[in-house]
Amino acid sequence: MPSEARVSSRTPFYLGTLCLLWAVAYGSALFRPALLDDADSVHAEAAREIVLSHDWVTLHANGIRYLEKAPLLYWAVAASFELFGIHDWSARLPLALGVLALLVSVYFLGRRSFGEAAGFYAALASVIALGPYLFTRFLIPDILVGLWLILSLGFFLRTFEGAEPSRLACWGLAASCALNVLTKGLIGLVFPAAAIGLYLLWTRQLRQLLKIRLISSSLLFLAIAAPWHILAGLRNPTQGNVRGFFWFYFVNEHFLRYLNKRVPRDYGTVPLLLFWGLLLVWLFPWSAFLPQALANVKFSRIRESIDSPAARARLVFLLGAFFVVLFFSFSTRQEYYVLPALPALALLIGSWLAEEESSPVGSRPRRWGKVSSTVLAILGLLVGILAVALAIASPPVSPGADIAGLLNPAPAESQQYALSLGHFLDLNLRVMTMFRAPLLLFGLSLFLGSALNWRFRKRERPDLGNWSLTAMTLCLLLAIHIALVTFSPLLTSKPLADAIARVCQPGDIIEINGEYEGGSTINYYTGHQVRILNGRSANLWYGSYFPDAPQIFDDSASFQRLWAGPRRVFLWTELESRDKALAGIDGGSVFTLARSGGKLILTNRPAP
Repeated sequence: MPSEARVSSRTPFYLGTLCLLWAVAYGSALFRPALLDDADSVHAEAAREIVLSHDWVTLHANGIRYLEKAPLLYWAVAASFELFGIHDWSARLPLALGVLALLVSVYFLGRRSFGEAAGFYAALASVIALGPYLFTRFLIPDILVGLWLILSLGFFLRTFEGAEPSRLACWGLAASCALNVLTKGLIGLVFPAAAIGLYLLWTRQLRQLLKIRLISSSLLFLAIAAPWHILAGLRNPTQGNVRGFFWFYFVNEHFLRYLNKRVPRDYGTVPLLLFWGLLLVWLFPWSAFLPQALANVKFSRIRESIDSPAARARLVFLLGAFFVVLFFSFSTRQEYYVLPALPALALLIGSWLAEEESSPVGSRPRRWGKVSSTVLAILGLLVGILAVALAIASPPVSPGADIAGLLNPAPAESQQYALSLGHFLDLNLRVMTMFRAPLLLFGLSLFLGSALNWRFRKRERPDLGNWSLTAMTLCLLLAIHIALVTFSPLLTSKPLADAIARVCQPGDIIEINGEYEGGSTINYYTGHQVRILNGRSANLWYGSYFPDAPQIFDDSASFQRLWAGPRRVFLWTELESRDKALAGIDGGSVFTLARSGGKLILTNRPAP
């Protein structure tokens, strides 16, 4: 273990700087934009209904059993709601704190494995990068999977210290795996087990398994991970034709999803080469140093990977990251599924950056650092020119233009919208005027930051180069945040929910045309259970068949009767689906209450 890992006066400075960077990047984004439709508000709604029902075992969304996901993220958001009230920022707070925990964990693990500077740079690369920031703008747990995975690998490395592993190392490994299972299901155990198993097989150290207190560690794992699964199974048994929790959660949501045979099949998949290539994008700008970091892993030197703590750590981290990406290469995959691999890769990058910084002038690490900075500078120049050109060349639009009217949308049933970033593929030159500020900020920051990094490394100051990249990345993240706020009318229905809330009275009906996820913010922000028109699928499909499920699903005939009935009906619909939803309904009974982002609220009564 590097001696500086034990005694360093720079620890307070590094930790303080990291926390400040986290506060600037993540803390400032807690409040805007509004929660988004689909996963963001569905998950927040599940947490809100925990608070209302006090049922922490069987999750519900829109009053229907929601058993697709492991519960830890929902528990954390519900606890935040209990403590601070139901707000957008309190919904986002647990995930932001998870990012902070990841940052601190990576710092101390890198510090322990490679030294103080390596821990600092690794923490930067794991959090102050494009992917971790982008995919914590909505409530998905994948960054937490990365947290528990890297903690598992860190505790495993500690089992090699001393003749017998400590209880802290063994039980910490078990607890981290259990918390990961409660976060994302069985992959929380598969990922660390595979990385550890591959390492022990490669280095012929399988006997190490006998030293990690298997009995007590297994009992601790089960004590943390098993109770919720058992209770969920007991409270959601097979009822009539509805298979119970164990089949749905383990078979349908784990094995059949992996084999692309899940029911219903309502998701897309990223092409394999793009999935691997996105590693470089999500780790940007630190991915410029990933080739050197990977070259530092000594696959062929098995004895060194056994005797040297640093070499052992590099091999374990690489195997951990590699297996995550390999696992999803044979399955359906979203853009963010690679996220749990990033902290391990960040540790490898941090190790190499620290080595470059401490190497003498003219050494191989310094030369390779200049090569990477040159490539990054060329990329920064090209992308910077493109971003500025788009900002300048975009035609003017009226100040009050709706962003949805400027896009080139694909058909509603297009598979691109099954991807988390699918709506961004609708962008075109005409709409870029609305993104002029973030485009200029992104382009100029990328150009200046990469140029300064190249200049400092050419002058043999890689430390200043890394600080330039840090400042640049903060500006890039700010540009992404501004762009997301600008784009959010297309992704959220909160303005429409607000319009309903202003006039809604007890007994009124709110209906979503299509799948619940499309307008889920209507349910979350109004606090009103919504009915679903021709959309019994996706997240509500399974729970809707339980005998106690509320009868909220309409077909065209039943909806027409509601519309003609005595109660006020509010219909959320996308503009392109309006005519289909209103087929058979007298146009004279249709009034527009509000519109935003290509979506409408129609009602069968004139606005008061």
